[in-house]
Amino acid sequence: MSDDERYDQWTQGPQVDPEKPGREASAQTPSDEDADTLRERQRLAQLEMMDRWIGGVLTEQRRTRRWKLFFRFLFAALILASLALGAYGVFLASSVPLPTGKHLGVVKVEGVIDADSAASAERIIEGVRRAWEHPEARAVVLHINSPGGSPVQSQRIYDELRRLSALGDKPIYAVVEDIGASGAYYIAAGADAIYAAPASLVGSIGVIYAGFGLEQAIERLGVERRVFTAGENKAFLDPFSEIAPDQQDFWQQVLETTHRQFIDDVKAGRGDRLVDDPRLFSGLIWTGEQALELGLIDGLKSLDQLARERLGEPRTRDYTPALDPFERFSRQFGRVAVEWLGLPRTVSPLRYELP
Repeated sequence: MSDDERYDQWTQGPQVDPEKPGREASAQTPSDEDADTLRERQRLAQLEMMDRWIGGVLTEQRRTRRWKLFFRFLFAALILASLALGAYGVFLASSVPLPTGKHLGVVKVEGVIDADSAASAERIIEGVRRAWEHPEARAVVLHINSPGGSPVQSQRIYDELRRLSALGDKPIYAVVEDIGASGAYYIAAGADAIYAAPASLVGSIGVIYAGFGLEQAIERLGVERRVFTAGENKAFLDPFSEIAPDQQDFWQQVLETTHRQFIDDVKAGRGDRLVDDPRLFSGLIWTGEQALELGLIDGLKSLDQLARERLGEPRTRDYTPALDPFERFSRQFGRVAVEWLGLPRTVSPLRYELP
């Protein structure tokens, strides 16, 4: 037997350290690995996949918690801002020194006259009564800066001014700032005297209704309008339906009746001071100078000038009821929501308002 035959490489070869495999061990292919090694690799791969999945879930949960915290902080900030605004309004109102002696009681009529606005009849009448009942208020002044608005709200304020004026305890004045048009002039006509600046806009004694006729538009789009009514004229103002000539004549009568109410009340309030001009009640709007010539106002004065004339110095006190910040926010939010959702608003389609 030769030496090569007597040498056994498996029993007489060099010992291999298991922690430092030699070239023979490193040269093994995956097919040479035993079943335990394969199972270990599969287990490690599964553990790695599980770790990645758990990491993704935790990341998503953290992201969700961050958004929840963000919206909670945002909601809390809005509440704190509303509280701070209300507290600041109260502090500001209390920090302004109020006149203790003789003064003019001012009530502001600002913006569109509407039941849901700052210039609502309820709010204006409350302010007028406060100023009327205060013993140091030598006169009630409506400081007007409005394009008009609701016929009903304007009529309510006008009637209250006429009622108080008939008592004769103290005079009621109306002072127009930039604009006192339509429903705002309706209110002013209830005062004992009206004043405005030379460049103020006054008048617009008329009634307006504005809408659209979209029946041909939906026909071209292939849209079928489904309106169910009880009463043949119930939906005659529907913008997607045609309006018959008799319906148009009827609606014009409604406008003219409302216009006549406006004219009658202006004549009752202004009396013989109005000049005989056919354009007076045509819906035109005039400057302060023109309005003075037409008898729509009694003089060209500002609020400060009126106070100096009556008291010798501009001593005024604002009796307009303060708006609750939460109520103001809720009204604005509700109005925006109604517009976005396309819901009908409970307002009169007729307006004493400058278009």
